[in-house]
Amino acid sequence: MPRGRSASYDDQRELILAQAAQLFARSGYPATSMNQVAEACGLSKATLYHYYKDKSSLLISIAETHVSKLAALVAEEEASTHTDEQRLRRFIYRIVEEYAGAQDAHRVLTDDVRFLEEADRERVLDKEREVVAGFARAVSALRPGAPSDDLAKPLTMLLFGMINWMFTWMKPNGRLDHAAIAPIVADLFLGGIGAVKMPEVTKTKTAAPRSAQARKATTKSG
Repeated sequence: MPRGRSASYDDQRELILAQAAQLFARSGYPATSMNQVAEACGLSKATLYHYYKDKSSLLISIAETHVSKLAALVAEEEASTHTDEQRLRRFIYRIVEEYAGAQDAHRVLTDDVRFLEEADRERVLDKEREVVAGFARAVSALRPGAPSDDLAKPLTMLLFGMINWMFTWMKPNGRLDHAAIAPIVADLFLGGIGAVKMPEVTKTKTAAPRSAQARKATTKSG
């Protein structure tokens, strides 16, 4: 009778993925070896191969796990009963929150998917396209002429550029954390620079972002 998996098997796999994502993000996928991953995890190379058969399977798991969470986020919000503006604001808030907790995995998704075999790469990219399409629908819903809006995707990519770039300059212990910056991104994108107000700064997670007008009544500018 085959031996069953230990109770810690899934936890160990997640630890391996987190360590591998960190190494890939720092050094790049091609420059990272399975020996380095094993060492970072405190495992022998033989034990590492018990969980993942090769480096490519690590890359596939990192990318697919991350992009699947993003796609699930989009599907959940699209099924909600929020207004069009609330939905886009929640998209922005939740994507920033997800990125904040998975910056290494997101860098791997952005930089290293090109090293996958074509079938694996296309499967990951198809999920990524689902995420972009969901955001584009939310953007289009707020514009005249929806749903046939030729600018929806370009505007969506500009929005993603704003969000992605944020992680290159934000300081982890700076005055604004990710929960505070998400509504700023939403206000800037939806209302222009004049709509942006300094949020009340906390270092705890906040509820879903409110509009600039709603926050104006309860916060003071810094």
